[in-house]
Amino acid sequence: MVLQHPAEQSGDGVGGRFARLAEHASNFTSSALFSGLCLVLVASFVVVHLLGLAVGWQHLVGDAIGAVSLLLPALLKNSERRAERAIQRKLDAIAAALLEQQEGRPGQAHGDLDDAIRMEERL
Repeated sequence: MVLQHPAEQSGDGVGGRFARLAEHASNFTSSALFSGLCLVLVASFVVVHLLGLAVGWQHLVGDAIGAVSLLLPALLKNSERRAERAIQRKLDAIAAALLEQQEGRPGQAHGDLDDAIRMEERL
């Protein structure tokens, strides 16, 4: 197993299943629906304890909160790293284009800068 940056794992510029899942998770977790679900989970945790329900119910709610807490960092970090990579590549393309313009020599930088537009959607 080779550890690579998530943006570099797929050579064709299209993310794999995990990358797509991470992107969807990032979009979902930034929604009002997810905030509502988190509030319901926390409220159910409080209610289960206040009502003194069986330990099994307490474990069920606690395990649900724990599962969400463990999955989110992995999915969100993947999405974050792909976005960081896209930003860095865009900055590199801008810097190269500015350098070419300043030096008055034509080069590949204009094409790279054009390719960098909406790059984060392709990673």
